[in-house]
Order: sequence, then structure tokens, then C-alpha cells
Amino acid sequence: MRWTSKRTALEQKVAARLRSASKFYRFLWEIRDELFADGFEDVLLESYQPRGQEPCPPAMLAMVLLMQRYDGLSDADAVDAAENDRRWQLVLGTLDQETAPFGQGSLVRFRTRMIAEDLDKKLVERTVALAKKSGAFGWKKLRVALDSSPLHGAGRVEDTWNLIGRAMAKVVHAVSLMLQLEEAEVIEQAKLSVLSASSFKAALDIDWTSEEEQDAALQMLLAQVSRLETWIERRAQQQAAKPPLKDALELLERVVVQDLDPEPPDGKPHIADDVAADRVISIGDPQMRHGRKSKSKRFDGYKRHIGIAHGFVIATAIEPANVPEYVPAKRLLAQAGRHGAIQSLDIDRGYLPSPAVHALHRSGVTVRSRAWRTGRQDGLFSKDDFRIDLRRRLVICPAGKSTNIPVSGRCSFSVADCSRCRLKPKCTTFVRRSVRVHAIEDLLLQLRKNVRTRRGRAELRERTPVEHRLARIGAIQGPKARFRGSRKNELDLNRAAAVANLQALAALRAAA
Repeated sequence: MRWTSKRTALEQKVAARLRSASKFYRFLWEIRDELFADGFEDVLLESYQPRGQEPCPPAMLAMVLLMQRYDGLSDADAVDAAENDRRWQLVLGTLDQETAPFGQGSLVRFRTRMIAEDLDKKLVERTVALAKKSGAFGWKKLRVALDSSPLHGAGRVEDTWNLIGRAMAKVVHAVSLMLQLEEAEVIEQAKLSVLSASSFKAALDIDWTSEEEQDAALQMLLAQVSRLETWIERRAQQQAAKPPLKDALELLERVVVQDLDPEPPDGKPHIADDVAADRVISIGDPQMRHGRKSKSKRFDGYKRHIGIAHGFVIATAIEPANVPEYVPAKRLLAQAGRHGAIQSLDIDRGYLPSPAVHALHRSGVTVRSRAWRTGRQDGLFSKDDFRIDLRRRLVICPAGKSTNIPVSGRCSFSVADCSRCRLKPKCTTFVRRSVRVHAIEDLLLQLRKNVRTRRGRAELRERTPVEHRLARIGAIQGPKARFRGSRKNELDLNRAAAVANLQALAALRAAA
């Protein structure tokens, strides 16, 4: 079903009366046909066939998702806006209708289909295509910039006790659905007293300042986990091999194992002192993770990444908060490369370890970044005090001694040279000094050289547009995730990116 949206005299009248605060709605009204032209509406129609007595065209639903993100509305509020906000009705072409042309269920189903068919990514690409048509700048050679920011998760972060308890409750809910039993019946038959109280910790009822009582409560909790698994083995063995029970059991096993000491001194289960590297922190959103944007600031949730060129967002990614910046760099650069040849790349040092960045550097792309720090330790010489000659494959120390660079990159000076060197007290406390030469040492040397020049520092400051664009994305999407799960939040990031691109395009056309 196509979206027929002829401009009427009433629409012209309403559009003319919009104040400056509503100019973005006027722009969406003006551009609605152009946005879904060039076969984009056909792509939406092929991917999503609406149902119902009066199905809503997928192009209209795509526009609804953009306005919903722009206004920060829930699905229910979006339906209300379509019925009562004349600006929404103007954009949707429904000024003569009293009811919304879609329901909450339509939005849920359309988002699901968008994720399945990557329509949200295609929507961003479509906004970039409109920017290219403006002709205000060339897209054959791109200066791409990458950056990331925290996105706090929507799930509740919980401690070990509540994680295990909520995971047990999730298993009980899944098995009750599959066996068509009441949850209370499963709890009673499996003798799960921890799930029968108002809260998990209330059921344990211990002095939480006592380590002995905590250990005893842990044994009791794990015993009930074991009883639940045994009951499922006896009553629902076949169902346990299928979702959603299979997924719930795997989650329960993970949250139990992740916080336990693998080698307890007394042989009894204890909570480990160290935190697991990929620890699940929320049952509501198991993909959330602890993360850091800096050494002093921790957050829980995800990291959103964007790549820009010419001020438009051309690449996006969402990753759990504990995933390093460089991991999504490959797909960000692949997305960016679909819009033109990458001539230069502006990044922060978190993206430097990416093999995709190394490949671009080797192909002749200019990479701008700060190099990794090589700070002094206890006043000793740093790596910067050594001369690295990549042409001759040598590393020369401050005393003038040299050593070859091996394939491994770990260079070690001779014990004899170091033992009689007058500079050894300033160099190392070990019998000999070693220096690590990276596979991209030529790039690192160039980056360190650039930052020592005024021109090089000025070029680094030219990366600020991606920071501004990321801040704009943050203002549109907000600091907290609306959905649970990486891919759903990536859809939300993509529609925020599409809104930001359309705003940039509106400003560009207004200035023309």
C-alpha cells in the first residue's frame, strides 16, 4: 500500500501558520515525497506488508518513527499526537481525519520488520542520498570522523543475589507458559521459597553485614537453583531444549557461575572478589554491561558510535558498554565507504587498535589521531626517548646502543650493554631494557610527530564537528536507552541519526 500524500489547500494554510519553533515539521511536510522517492518506498513495501482493515502504508510509519524520535514520544503518545497535534497531521497528510491512521501495535510490528530487514539503516542512507543531491559539496572523497558516547541502559542493574533470583523467576515464567501451569504451582512443586516472598532478599532474611550468614544464604539459594533445574529435568526435559525456556536456563546458569569463586579455598561456593570480564548486570536487559568512558567515570549500558562526513551521519553502531571502541570500527568504516572513497580519517586513540584502521593507513588514507601514551614510569626513560629506525629495523637507546626489531616487535637490548651503561639508573630496574614496536609503528611515529607541530595540533582540532554531531544525536536520542537489547537501541540510534541528518539538510537548504 503506497502513501498518497497530495498537498491540499488546507495543508498549505496550516503550514503557512506554523511558527519558527515548528519549522522542522514544515520541512518534513515539504520533503515527505522526496524522502520516499527513488525507489525507497518500494523497498519499504517489499519488506513490510501491513495488515488490517485499513492498513497504514510503511512509508507513513517510517515518517511516524522519525517524528516519534524527534518528540521523544512513546507509542501511545505517538497515537495521541497523530489524533490531536495538527503539526503531525500536516506531515502525515491526515488533517481531515479524526483518528490516527495507525495503532500502537502497528508501530511495534513495523519496528520489528525494520530490524529484520535493516530498514533503519536504509533510512539513514536515504537521508545521506538527499544530502548528496544538494550539490553543496563533493562526496567522491570523504573526510570521515568517528566518535562514541555512553548510552545508559534501560534495564535495572542488580547484585548477585537479585540476579540469581530474577533469573530463577524468568525460568519459572517460561516453564509455566510452556507447560500451561500457574507460576505459583511451579514454585510450590519445586519448593522455591526464595520466590514466594515479596522480594528475594526478604525471603533470605539474613544480616547482610555478616559474611557467615551471607555464605549460608548463598548455599540455600544455590540449592534452590539446583531444585528448580532438577524439577525441569523431570517435568519439562523436552521443552528445556527450546526457547524461551532454553534461553532462560542458559541465563540462569551464566549469572550463577559468573560471580562464584572457581576455586574456593574450603570447597564451598563463595562470591568471587573479582568481577567477571563480561558480567551480566541486568536480567531485564542481559546485553547491558559495565563500561567506562574514562578512568574516573563508569556507566552501565551501551556505547553509541557514529561516523560523519560533511556534517552528516553516515555510519552508526551500538555495542555493550564493555566492548572497546575499536571493535565496531570495521563496520563503521564499511558503512562510511559505501558513500564514497575515504580520503582521511579522524579518530581518538580508542579506535587505533582496529585492523580496519591499519588497513586504511596502509592503503594511503591519512589517519589523524593522538598516539597512545608512552608516559614515564618512576622517572625512567619512556619509549619516546628511544629512536626507532623502521627502514633499518633498529631501535637506538639514549646511550647510543642499538638492537634489531624482531618479527614479534619486542626489542630487548643486551644484558652486557645495559649492565655497564651509565644511564641504566634512568632507564630500567631490570637487568636489561626492552621496547615494544607495534605493527603500525610508522603511523604512531607520524602521529607523535604531528602533535608536536602547530599545524598538526590544528588538524586534530578539526575533529570537533563529530563531537558536535554526537552531542546533537545525544540531545535527540537522550542519555538513556529507550529499548532493551543492542539491535533495538541501534534502530533508535539510526532514527535519531536520520532526524539529525534531515535537520542538517533543512539548514543547508534554508541557507541556499
